Amino acid sequence: MRVAGELRDLAHRLQPGETAEPVTIDSPDGLAILRHSTAHVLAQAVQSINPEAKLGIGPPITDGFYYDFDVATAFTTDDFSALSKAMDRIIRQGQRFVRRVVTDDEARAELASEPYKLELIGLKGAASEGADGESVEVGGGELTIYENIDGKTGEVYWKDLCRGPHLPNTRMIGNGWSLTRVAAAYWRGSEKNPQLQRIYGTAWPSKDALREHLGRLEEAAKRDHRKLGVELDLFSFPDEIGSGLAVFHPKGGIVRAEIENFMRERLLANGYELVYSPHITKGQLFETSGHLQWYEEGMFPAMHLDEERDADGNVTKQGQNYYLKPMNCPFHNLIFRARGRSYRELPLRLAEFGTVYRYEKSGTLSGLTRVRGLTQDDAHIYVTPDQVKAEVASQLQFVLETLRGYGLDDFYLELSTRNPEKSFGSDELWHEATETLREVAVDSGLELVPDPGGAAFYGPKISVQARDAIGRTWQLSTVQLDFNQPERFELEYTASDGTRQQPIMIHRALLGSIERFFAILLEHYAGAFPAWLSPEQVVGIPVAEDYAEYLEGVVATLRAAGVRAHVDRSDDRMQKKIRTHTTGKVPYLLIAGADDVANGAVSFRFRDGSQVNGVPVEQAVARITAAISTRSAEL
Repeated sequence: MRVAGELRDLAHRLQPGETAEPVTIDSPDGLAILRHSTAHVLAQAVQSINPEAKLGIGPPITDGFYYDFDVATAFTTDDFSALSKAMDRIIRQGQRFVRRVVTDDEARAELASEPYKLELIGLKGAASEGADGESVEVGGGELTIYENIDGKTGEVYWKDLCRGPHLPNTRMIGNGWSLTRVAAAYWRGSEKNPQLQRIYGTAWPSKDALREHLGRLEEAAKRDHRKLGVELDLFSFPDEIGSGLAVFHPKGGIVRAEIENFMRERLLANGYELVYSPHITKGQLFETSGHLQWYEEGMFPAMHLDEERDADGNVTKQGQNYYLKPMNCPFHNLIFRARGRSYRELPLRLAEFGTVYRYEKSGTLSGLTRVRGLTQDDAHIYVTPDQVKAEVASQLQFVLETLRGYGLDDFYLELSTRNPEKSFGSDELWHEATETLREVAVDSGLELVPDPGGAAFYGPKISVQARDAIGRTWQLSTVQLDFNQPERFELEYTASDGTRQQPIMIHRALLGSIERFFAILLEHYAGAFPAWLSPEQVVGIPVAEDYAEYLEGVVATLRAAGVRAHVDRSDDRMQKKIRTHTTGKVPYLLIAGADDVANGAVSFRFRDGSQVNGVPVEQAVARITAAISTRSAEL
């Protein structure tokens, strides 16, 4: 249940004046509690088989859970049978989850044999801000231990340091769970810490829901952008460059360029001005913006430059710290401030494909979706107070129309509000900004989901959540209001009455990052991009070499029209050529034999194996160029 906004166990005793709201097991909160409870059962099962295993953390995650262990021998999927039997036995026993408040000293005494738990006890005050699930252990204001006990005798079977809440008993977990995979993970996500063994699992309210999820997982595995990136020769992560730093191969470069080109077209058509900024800057800039205050741990270390010494080694000029930029907004503020501004120039919309760098922990990196070097399609809009609502509404409409252009059309919105402990600015400004965003979101007609405390340090935001072809949700675009940075940078414009006024700033990222959006589109289309995005759009396949020159003429016409096309004149047999390019996800294969040459035609072969024969060349060229120029999802 939820009491005064906080999730509580059903065993929680209500105080006078408190009311309880029900939490159902199929709700987002209910699923998280189900999965966290299942993670506890997994940990109990591991220690029942291997008492020497040391416990890490076991938080719920999207669609499942994991638990980390320090063990002498790494887990394999061969261990799943024994672990599943042990878990099933614990579940059928109906052990009760019982919460017990303890002091720091009591927790240390009871968990003396668990070194990782002891470390978390020491982190209690900061754990709610930590990554990698520490908050599920000690994120609250008090320490609690959850015991799994026999409902009849009160015998304690097992216990764990945990914030909770949990299901009333293990029997409620049911049979809609499964262990899925194993992995290695650094303790608390840092490669400086010991490497632990992680077991992943999933849990659902019913067996049928589990089967549906496993079916989605199977489909997702086929669409995994890391797998497709190799198969289609799109990008790679060379060890020589470093973790989380991608290089795009020629085919991937074409897809990326098309993504960016469409975005630039949309920007210019909607009144944006393109700007550019350097990759490094003096640290003072990020002190002014607040990024060093709030994000220093996620930034790459400073480079100390510009120091000068004399022949005796004495410092004659003090050096300064330079940083790789993690954000573009401070640079855009300086562009705004470079000269006087008039109210007539506002809204001023500055946009940049700006590459930024963030020191993500090794354990959090994941293909193109979580990297250390990324290019943001960043925009910052400067407006007068009376322009705010209309501009935010316009930005949201711009975002949705552009995403639809890439083939995404199933959205809902999320409103992220202030975290008082991780923000600055007055309550009045935050309230005004939040309510403005809420009104715009409601007026859009899309579903609005709250995200309490999820805002950046400078202002609230609306984020667009998009569902892909197999129903997964991705956070894409964000629109954030910022009353704080204009003040910190002393930005001003001349108002209509001649007074100097402070603009309001809107942060807008439409794709998030080009790398992550590339991965999302790759998985959404399972590598079979629509023709306009495909790195290879047309391949000509002659039935025999005698017809190759005829196809070269057709391809020349297509290339003159801007189509990416070539003739496959390899020594492979025709059927192998068809298989090769179908596997390569080429949208159009144009086949020509004797009848086609005689009739001035070609035969279309599509990715799904269907074929249309005897299409006049003029019609074939028109069909292909129309699909590309209109950015149609249909071939």
